[in-house]
Amino acid sequence: MKKLAFVAAICGMFGMAAPAYAGCLGGAAVGAVAGHMMGHHGVAGAAAGCAIGHHSAVKKERAAQQQDQTQNTNH
Repeated sequence: MKKLAFVAAICGMFGMAAPAYAGCLGGAAVGAVAGHMMGHHGVAGAAAGCAIGHHSAVKKERAAQQQDQTQNTNH
C-alpha cells in the first residue's frame, strides 16, 4: 500500500505540472486495481496505467491543437 501511495504522489506531482500528465492519475488508479486483481501486482499496474493514461492524454491534446490550427487557417 505504501508503494501505491508513492506512485500516486509522483503521478500527482506530474498532474500539477501539465494537463497531459493528469491522464496519469486515472490510468494509475485503474491500473493499480487491475494489477492487484491479477495477482497482487498493483504497483506494476499503476505504472503501466500511468503510462497509458499519459499517452492517451497527449494524443487528445495534440488532436485538439491540430483542430485549432485548422480552424485558424480556414478563417
